Amino acid sequence: MKCFLLSFFSLCFLLCLCFESVSSQNVSRSDQQQATLPPRGWNSYDSFCWTISEEEFLQSAEIVSQRLYDHGYEYVVVDYLWYRRKVEGAHHDSFGFDVIDDWGRMLPDPGRWPSSKNGKGFTEVANQVHSMGLKFGIHVMRGISTQALHANTPILDTTTGGAYQESGRVWYAKDIAIPERACAWMSHGFMSVNTKLGAGKAFLRSLYEQYASWNVDFVKHDCVFGTDFDLNEISYVSEVLKEFDRPIVYSLSPGTSVTPAMAKDVSGLVNMYRITGDDWDTWRDVKAHFDITRDFSNANMIGAKGLLGNSWPDLDMLPFGWLTDPGSNEGPHRYSNLNLEEKKTQMTLWSMAKSPLMYGGDVRKIDPSTYDVITNPTLLEINSFSSNNMEACEPSNFFGEDQDLDGQMRRSSKEMKTTYTHSIGLTSCTESKASGWASESLNQYLERICWKRSLENKHLAPFCVHKRELYFPLDEVTMYEEYHQGKYHLVATNRIKFCLDASPKRKLTSEEFERGTFSPCRWDSNQMWELNPNGTLVNSYSGLCATVEYSEDTSNSDGLRSWIATGRKGEVYVAFFNLSEQKTVISAQTSDLAKFLPDRNFGSCQGSEVWSGDAIEITQGTFSTAVEIHGTALIVLDCN
Repeated sequence: MKCFLLSFFSLCFLLCLCFESVSSQNVSRSDQQQATLPPRGWNSYDSFCWTISEEEFLQSAEIVSQRLYDHGYEYVVVDYLWYRRKVEGAHHDSFGFDVIDDWGRMLPDPGRWPSSKNGKGFTEVANQVHSMGLKFGIHVMRGISTQALHANTPILDTTTGGAYQESGRVWYAKDIAIPERACAWMSHGFMSVNTKLGAGKAFLRSLYEQYASWNVDFVKHDCVFGTDFDLNEISYVSEVLKEFDRPIVYSLSPGTSVTPAMAKDVSGLVNMYRITGDDWDTWRDVKAHFDITRDFSNANMIGAKGLLGNSWPDLDMLPFGWLTDPGSNEGPHRYSNLNLEEKKTQMTLWSMAKSPLMYGGDVRKIDPSTYDVITNPTLLEINSFSSNNMEACEPSNFFGEDQDLDGQMRRSSKEMKTTYTHSIGLTSCTESKASGWASESLNQYLERICWKRSLENKHLAPFCVHKRELYFPLDEVTMYEEYHQGKYHLVATNRIKFCLDASPKRKLTSEEFERGTFSPCRWDSNQMWELNPNGTLVNSYSGLCATVEYSEDTSNSDGLRSWIATGRKGEVYVAFFNLSEQKTVISAQTSDLAKFLPDRNFGSCQGSEVWSGDAIEITQGTFSTAVEIHGTALIVLDCN
């Protein structure tokens, strides 16, 4: 076991000054603006993937109502592919198994959702959920389905109840769909629609008016954010939702490679937006959230103005209890790989960062230890505070002197093994760091594009790709040439048949940071780029610009983190996180707290640790506690 004196200047923390704080358990949401506090509930994805049935969903909703509602968990959300028939051959990216109506809109699979027959959709399910005192949510994908495109269904004009007509003709799915902008990780499922067309807007409006008619309270919109960015669709959906008489919380997912700058484009349009890839039950997934959460707190994004209320950076669901696997055709069949200490760490970070809390495990088989973690009253109170001011410091791993528990002092001798690699990311094209690309001719036939801005690392050669003209099938040349004029493939310098992707071909987990990967060249806009005179390299799929940084992989890059928050009754919460592989005693001084809470008196303090209930001894302004491997200690200080 190690022993560290924690410097609050050398570790990352969040300072939350809460002056008029309220608990979500004491204020009815009907009396508030939309998502004034981080939404809280249960989502079916971690435990059922796409296979959940009406019976299983309503059983789960009943448990949420009975056991979790009093703790603020009020949303129950059906995750993706509720319209896919569960038959042989169907899976998460199959084609031809979906239920759609005459207007190309998705309908619940009546085999799994029998109450949806005769055009009822989710109305009866929503009514039953509401009768339990809960709110009902669904997952939806971007744009229009490939199945609707193949059927070439007409577009519904909701103002007339008939087919949409403009310029003297009826408009169909093929008129608005953009096949080359198919969802990168579900290419057989959905694609963008042209929101510049009246018919494209009419189709999106028909979707969300249908959801409102089903009495939906929450919409989780997928494949429109992060590397799959589609600001046009997000903006128009937000505009439509704003017009409805009944509130619908608007959530974006996932958030692979999201930056605060990218999020600022959408935070005022939505109520929740994911800032990571999918979070699953691995320690590396949990650990991956610390840096990104710090960045968003520094950018003052937590609790910013959102759609008819506030918006919240979303760290994804809590994968505890009984789960399934990503992309599985099977329901809950295994227990979470996270141990109890790792669950406490995840729940503590999610609460301190004010992330929406969406439990993902099978609530029908929730175990006592998991239940205690997700209903811990102190953490739920912290999560539901209405904060007036936030700031954070930069993190730094602590490599100083360490002390064994027997008091023997010794100098730490940590072997530093550092390697450097290029990291190709995406960012808003308006950011200054997006500019840095230049083209150079190698000969009369070959041209390459290189990142010319300094990488501040002499160990790496400049990052370059070869430029290659786009070649399309003969029957598609006219359409593609018009849409992608001036754009090209970027080919790997050592593999001429592999092109630079803007978005992965599969969903990434939170621990995976492969950005700008190469894969076999295709004809979709995910692999099409345009170099602008200002040195930006913009992608046709997302409209984001490529950047290059170098990343360091240091063998001892684990360490300690800390966050701090103030309570509505004057208490101070200090969370210590041990991300290392060794049990650690962490110490801190109240004088460090005083530097960040100058209006507080730390002359006389009493403390206790929330998870264990143990008293914390404070001697000459120093307090200590042992923190397990991958664990957390949450200390409450009462000072006079």
